Amino acid sequence: MKRLNLLIAAGLIICLSSQLKGQGSPAEPFLGIWALDLDYENSNAGWLEVRQEAGYLDADLLWRGGSVNPVDFTFIMDGELFLTRGEDLIRERDEKGNPVRTQHPINWYNVKKEGPDRITGMAFFPDRDGLEVNTVAFSGKRIPPCGKAPETGKIKFGEPIELFDGKDLKGWELLEKNAHNGWKVVDGELVNDPVQKDGESHIRYGNLRTIATFEDFNLKIEVNVPAGSNSGIYLRGIYEVQVMDSYGKPLDPHNMGALYSRITPSVSVEKPAGEWQELDITLYKRHLTVKLNGRTIIDNQPVRGVTGGAMTSDEFSPGPIYLQGDHGKVLYRNIVLTPILK
Repeated sequence: MKRLNLLIAAGLIICLSSQLKGQGSPAEPFLGIWALDLDYENSNAGWLEVRQEAGYLDADLLWRGGSVNPVDFTFIMDGELFLTRGEDLIRERDEKGNPVRTQHPINWYNVKKEGPDRITGMAFFPDRDGLEVNTVAFSGKRIPPCGKAPETGKIKFGEPIELFDGKDLKGWELLEKNAHNGWKVVDGELVNDPVQKDGESHIRYGNLRTIATFEDFNLKIEVNVPAGSNSGIYLRGIYEVQVMDSYGKPLDPHNMGALYSRITPSVSVEKPAGEWQELDITLYKRHLTVKLNGRTIIDNQPVRGVTGGAMTSDEFSPGPIYLQGDHGKVLYRNIVLTPILK
């Protein structure tokens, strides 16, 4: 009799588990990767990934600029997704400088489903004094997986295109129409020197983009980064290959040649600041290969989304090459792009 009862109980458990599995998780409609369009006048690209880990929800978010970062907490309520991010804020210290009153203000993001592959939402950003809250609307489109890595040995290339002739800025323009232009040609080199003057208002320098747009390609470019400086090379205007003085630093997704905050170089082969370095970059079917100074540091890796400062969240349209000009002094030369034929 006890054996029969145990068998019946086991059967009920299996049946119940099957029913629960069939019902699916309430988070299931939101799981996956989303390209976000943010309601700002400029810098309006974002990115979101929602995952169901072992026993909990988790998410990573890119909001306009900076890095892809994990959110603090992810939860579902009444069929909607909520994300929170915050940081400790010290309100008061004692006479020795030790915190005696710390708060943890948060930003939160309310996400609603709008069809199989669409989401909409509202982001809430409280002021530090807690008296007002700024809101930003956004929408999102599901991004399909990158798929299997392409066979790079079978790539067919077109004719090389010289993007910079060493004489002038023909074929280039400022990305931001009202920004200050720090770019000029000096002795056959493309130089950006965004000088800020002590005691004066901050000057907003512009990024430089090609007028032409490209899809899949190989880009060869030489760069010289002074000590402590940094820039970036944006592929199709959306994926930043980092350019910075990172000689001697531990491997990091923000170092020279990295896909900014996304793909860490496999080895450090940077040269010291002030020396010319060679980048050989191939973008093909949302997979990236980067060679720095003749060594492969990113080998046909999938690109899972845009990086901070992207012109758009659209990963499936041609875009320009753009060079970041609002950070520090940098020099470029010998810029040649070779398109990949379909």
